[in-house]
Amino acid sequence: MIERVLRVLEYKKMKEQLLEHAASTLGRQKIGELQPSTNIEEVDDWQNRTYEGTKVLRLKGQAPLGGIRDIRASVKRAQIGGLLNAHELLEIASTIYGGRRFKKFIETMLEDEVELPLLEGIVAEIEPLTDLERDIKQCVDDNGEVLDSASPTLRTIRHQMRSYESGIRSKLENIIRSSGNQKKLSDAIITIRNDRYVIPVKQEYRGAFGGMVHDQSASGATLFIEPQAVVLMNNQLREARAMEKQEVERILAELSAHVSEHVDVLLHNVAQLAEVDFIFAKALYSKQMKATQPRLNRDGHLNLYQARHPLIPSDEVVPIDVELGKDYSSLIITGPNTGGKTVTLKTVGLLTLMAQSGLHVPVEEGSEVAVFKSVFADIGDEQSIEQSLSTFSSHMTNIVDILNEVDHDSLVLFDELGAGTDPTEGAALAIAILDDVYSRGARLVATTHYSELKGYAYNRPGAMNASVEFDVETLRPTYRLLIGVPGRSNAFAISRRLGLREDVIEKAKAQIDSDNNQIERMIASLEDSRKAAEADVEEARKVREEAERLRQDLVANLDSLEQEKASILVEAEEKATRAVEDAKEEANFIIEELREWQKETQTVKEHQLIDAKKRLDEAAPTLQSKKKKKPKPKKTEHKLQAGDEVKVLSFGQKGHILEKISDDEFQVQIGIMKMKVKKDDLQYIDRPKQVETKPLATVRGNDHHVKPELDLRGERYEDAMLKVEKYLDDAILAGYHQVSIIHGKGTGALRKGVKQLLKNHRHVKRARDAGMNEGGLGNTVVELK
Repeated sequence: MIERVLRVLEYKKMKEQLLEHAASTLGRQKIGELQPSTNIEEVDDWQNRTYEGTKVLRLKGQAPLGGIRDIRASVKRAQIGGLLNAHELLEIASTIYGGRRFKKFIETMLEDEVELPLLEGIVAEIEPLTDLERDIKQCVDDNGEVLDSASPTLRTIRHQMRSYESGIRSKLENIIRSSGNQKKLSDAIITIRNDRYVIPVKQEYRGAFGGMVHDQSASGATLFIEPQAVVLMNNQLREARAMEKQEVERILAELSAHVSEHVDVLLHNVAQLAEVDFIFAKALYSKQMKATQPRLNRDGHLNLYQARHPLIPSDEVVPIDVELGKDYSSLIITGPNTGGKTVTLKTVGLLTLMAQSGLHVPVEEGSEVAVFKSVFADIGDEQSIEQSLSTFSSHMTNIVDILNEVDHDSLVLFDELGAGTDPTEGAALAIAILDDVYSRGARLVATTHYSELKGYAYNRPGAMNASVEFDVETLRPTYRLLIGVPGRSNAFAISRRLGLREDVIEKAKAQIDSDNNQIERMIASLEDSRKAAEADVEEARKVREEAERLRQDLVANLDSLEQEKASILVEAEEKATRAVEDAKEEANFIIEELREWQKETQTVKEHQLIDAKKRLDEAAPTLQSKKKKKPKPKKTEHKLQAGDEVKVLSFGQKGHILEKISDDEFQVQIGIMKMKVKKDDLQYIDRPKQVETKPLATVRGNDHHVKPELDLRGERYEDAMLKVEKYLDDAILAGYHQVSIIHGKGTGALRKGVKQLLKNHRHVKRARDAGMNEGGLGNTVVELK
């Protein structure tokens, strides 16, 4: 790309923003070298790498890139036999660790089945070099100092040094603490001069301590003297330090030689880590801009939805929609100054360059960008004082260069085409330039003030008018781009708003020829139609959103009901299963008791026991996972009367009629409750047959037999209460004096209800729990009056 084009489209300023997201000098160098590519396969690969970086950030929040350093210079010096210092070795170890940690990070994501094919390929080429990292870390601490443990010799030398230093300080402290020496010292401290321990002595007492003078104060009143008593020990310390330096250099030389053995691997690792840092810098920049990955094409088709200029603050930028290269290849933008025409040009140009650089662009999902071989731009006042060129000459020089190179694979951006000269000639020249660019097959976006160009797109099949909107009421531009509508002058409207007399405005209008008036009226009509269409679209959008919201609410409610239904069915099945198990357990218990009786009385036959067991098993309810639809009750006219079994619709419960109060009202008993119910709220179910009274247990008919016991196990509470009421009446009619009501143990609710009903029943003389040989707490024995 031409350097001037990159400058006028502010590509370098965009790169400065990108630099803020690099984690190392490696990434910053890659960003500094970044240039748009014209190869669509390469651009697609770059875009996908950025996408994988944003995917990692979306899933993990960040990527571990700390510790990575640019170690290339140190590695190359080690390659030629140079001695690396401890800090350089520490940076090499840190970079090895950073690469190993990032490699492990990506491998963990891959184990979680996150698809990162490009990053997977990059980290596969990073070699951990754990041996080299370990050797360096064992010899160099985090502050870049060689450790005592680096070698036994170094440990011994440093132990001696500490011993010498301790001895020297002990002797000097004895000297400065001596009462006889206090007046001879300028200050009672121990200091260092020329790597030797000394004390500050007053000038007049220079011979009191012997030894050597190493320094003096600025005034000369104080001498820094090494007393004779510590000269030998200072000499020993100096020799130890020389030995330490020699041993440290030997250790660093060994580590440098170890580094030189892995030069190629280290340089390759650094190259991969530089690419990683570059990828995540782009990903972080994309996240900051809320950018998306655009689709790419070779056909020169641009389709940007809600495009935003990345250099304008997010709270100030106005998104625009731009389409070019499909139905039309030239877009002519008209409108007032400061209305946003130039920003539109720069947005289109800069986003194209960013996309071709592998960067995501600040647009909505679904946007599409073409990969152009060339991008040309003539934007702004590039007047050259040195060349004595006017504004028009400067622009025309650029345009001439552009026309010499433009082809069908180019994007051309012209700002204020033809400006700076006579309006008539400038407009004619602008039309000729537009026609020439169009004939080359290039994609073109141009801005202009000339009214002659407002009708240009109407006469060219491959051109389209556009304008930047201006609010006449506030006298401010809205910065919105309107495709298909040329810009209006607004000069008369603005003048009227500012208070210019109407007669002056009318005289000015009379000076404009009829063609211009017709164009202005046409533009005004287009604007009115556009605003009406936008209002309709907005209303339709609101209706659609409301409908979608209602649909989502209905779907959510339906899902909730289905889940609740499934939960109720599961709970009911579990409850029924428990009831069946309880019933079978109770039946087995009864069978065992019968067997015991058989042994004792010899009156119960084995085949009777087997038959009883079979009947009990067959009586067990069969569970179904799906609820069968009950047939709707047939509406038949039936005259309700006392004794009828009915359903109270408002409660959904069954009961029976006690008496008729009036034609529209009956007294109904539901369980132990009695209430008045309207006729319309009753549904007839059945009328119980009359039971013929016969002596004791011989009461028997073709289809009726009153047993001396009532089994309520597995019954619902309300149904059980009704059965007890009916059974007691039947038992009285049959002449029983004692009966049993089997309710089982279960939760105790059914037993409690039976006890409560028997307590208040008019025919019950006494009720008691059955004995252990009669069924225990699961059976209640009732004595009847």
